[in-house]
Amino acid sequence: MGKGGDKRMEEKDEGLAMANDFFWSYTDEPHASRRRQILSKYPQIKELFGPDPFAFLKIGVVVLIQLWTATILHDASWLKILIIAYFFGSFLNHNLFLAIHELSHNLAFSTPIYNRWLGIFANLPIGVPMSITFQKYHLEHHRFQGVDGIDMDVPSYVEARVVTNAFSKSIWVIFQLFFYALRPLFLKPKPPGCWEFINLFVQLALDATMVYFHGWKSFAYLILSTFVGGGMHPMAGHFISEHYVFKPEQETYSYYGPLNLLTWSVGYHNEHHDFPRIPGYKLHKVKEIAPEYYKGLESYKSWSQVIYMYIMDQTVGPFSRMKRKISKKSE
Repeated sequence: MGKGGDKRMEEKDEGLAMANDFFWSYTDEPHASRRRQILSKYPQIKELFGPDPFAFLKIGVVVLIQLWTATILHDASWLKILIIAYFFGSFLNHNLFLAIHELSHNLAFSTPIYNRWLGIFANLPIGVPMSITFQKYHLEHHRFQGVDGIDMDVPSYVEARVVTNAFSKSIWVIFQLFFYALRPLFLKPKPPGCWEFINLFVQLALDATMVYFHGWKSFAYLILSTFVGGGMHPMAGHFISEHYVFKPEQETYSYYGPLNLLTWSVGYHNEHHDFPRIPGYKLHKVKEIAPEYYKGLESYKSWSQVIYMYIMDQTVGPFSRMKRKISKKSE
């Protein structure tokens, strides 16, 4: 075998070895330093900070369409419900999930409490309460990206040691919403506060109303839309594309494809972590203003392709995440 073949084998062996543990970084996460550099050179980016004035309208339209769709499916066949849930409702509920992500950064209103109430409203078609709890953990993901024991976006050792081949990775992708929801409860539980109970009671009231007036099929449509939209679904590719390491020297990846139109531009993920105070619809302007900071970074054009690569590449799995110990500056 020639030198080129030897090099490929060495790279493959290295990748397989990496699958036994996470990628460990001994430097701080890259976004804070890049933010300082960009603001120093392009201070006008601060003009992009602030809430999205159309957030309430966009969320309201999607919530009403999804709830109306659920009501008209009250006597539909289960097959029809499943098909509509996958090809229609999943896109709406995933849109609302990412609306909640936007609201966790207070990007609809300047007053935080209004964002919380809008998050609870956006939560309604999702079927299970998650808006308030999501914000608690997600803000830690930004402040302590990859920090061992704090960033609950990173899979657990149990997940990584069990999910080791294409079959188990496929199951993991299908049920990844359950892993995201249950992981913090097992690894870093937080005591619920009054807002969690408000979120719970409002959601249960909507669910009970849906079942009482329209039946279990209408409610099932909402739950199915959430489940299939967060699993083996094009929009769910962002869960993997954002921080799973396909290239060891990079820990955050952006996606510049058409699904950004339906996902609050969450695909601009390097830009989002660099500037979490900029609403999604303006994130593309960051790349336009400071292109030299992003043109050298790896990015994606297809979330479906990311899912395929994740499942089929034997060197990639739940261990393919960057982790670090907490630094004194972060404490």
